[in-house]
Amino acid sequence: MTQQSLAAAVRSLMPRAKADLAELVAFPSVADPRQFPVEECEKAARWVADALAAEGLTGVRLIDTPDGTQSVYAELPGPAGAPTVLLYSHYDVQPPLDDAGWHSPAFELTERDGRWYGRGAADCKGNLLMHLTALRALRATDGSYPVGLKVIVEGSEEQGTGGLERYAEAHPGLLAADAIVIGDTGNFAAGLPTVTASLRGMTVVELAITTLGGNLHSGAFGGAAPDALQILVRVLASLHDEHGDVAVQGLRTDQAWSGVEYTEEQFRADARVLDGVELTGTGSVADRLWARPSVTVLGIDAPPVIGATSSVQSAAKALVSLRIPPGTALKPAQDALVAHLEAAVPFGAQAVVTRLSGGEPFSADTTGPAYEAMGAAMLEAFGKEMVASGEGGSIPLCNTLRTLYPQAEIVLIGVEEPTTQIHAVNESVDPLELERMALTEALFLQKYASLHN
Repeated sequence: MTQQSLAAAVRSLMPRAKADLAELVAFPSVADPRQFPVEECEKAARWVADALAAEGLTGVRLIDTPDGTQSVYAELPGPAGAPTVLLYSHYDVQPPLDDAGWHSPAFELTERDGRWYGRGAADCKGNLLMHLTALRALRATDGSYPVGLKVIVEGSEEQGTGGLERYAEAHPGLLAADAIVIGDTGNFAAGLPTVTASLRGMTVVELAITTLGGNLHSGAFGGAAPDALQILVRVLASLHDEHGDVAVQGLRTDQAWSGVEYTEEQFRADARVLDGVELTGTGSVADRLWARPSVTVLGIDAPPVIGATSSVQSAAKALVSLRIPPGTALKPAQDALVAHLEAAVPFGAQAVVTRLSGGEPFSADTTGPAYEAMGAAMLEAFGKEMVASGEGGSIPLCNTLRTLYPQAEIVLIGVEEPTTQIHAVNESVDPLELERMALTEALFLQKYASLHN
């Protein structure tokens, strides 16, 4: 089969990809029953299972994982002597956040200015359609697949509750493969074929401050009564120095990134930084994003502005995320963050730091045959040489897979690029990026199989 026939097959499948993505986006599959009914995740899982079965995969089943969610598994043996490739994605999504901030309904795929908008359109339902479209194109042009296939589609990646990791550890043969393609990242820039060579690890902690038996009138008691919200703000401010670098003792902040560079001009455009607002931190943008730790305040429990009263706050709470680069171990980094928060609390306020989710950083070995095949596939699909970049996000499953299958190559790709706005309002995917990445994956499966002949 020629590259042209495969490209034509992928192109002809794009209307179906859009229709399927619209069906998937319509499920508000947020894996948090406090926000959305668990039935929505179950419906999304069943949709994925049916889609995989329709493409000829066997052994399709729903797996109940220890965190109470479902993953979807499917497989298909390959030709004699062919390698086995595991394809990964996840069907759960981030909550929509501010409904009023969306220009179209979050759970309704909407085309606007050549892009497809909706929660999960890129992360990660768009990547799931990348897998499906690649498989469909191979079946349409060759009637079969050149490799043995395993597919795992997770149901709680965004929540970081680790259900699939624990299940894989308890069933170590399930996901064994020669190469693992993680469809949950994307290209450094639209049209620039990219593999993600490193991921930062992450830990999340909750900090709760209590100072009084209850709120007090700020006129009668303010000035002497310790305000929990003010103390919380002061502690959070101590996490960074005057330059915006992480100021947690025990965490290095001088590492340098040696791969593709990220210009400040491009980053400002991608991040939509307002005119006159300076970037935080020192070193290159790539250093700050991919080689050094970062701390983010994810949320604060405090009275909203509308409806606030003249009160000294007796309690306040924050959720704090720490991202750590390869070369930094999770446990010591988490210990350093907790110690910093506890030591920074002034006035003897009562403070409780609770450790929540966490995952180790990941660094890929890009020298094996799977990367050779991926580079050749990307060159054909995009007409450009493959580059390697870092990713500030975390995918804890990668380290679980590396531990279970040290001989397997792990390759991270996807349809996401800086303008997709994953985890934010108005998330979208560029259909051309989806088309080119689906073609890339189909070509990769062919080329990887040929390296084993």
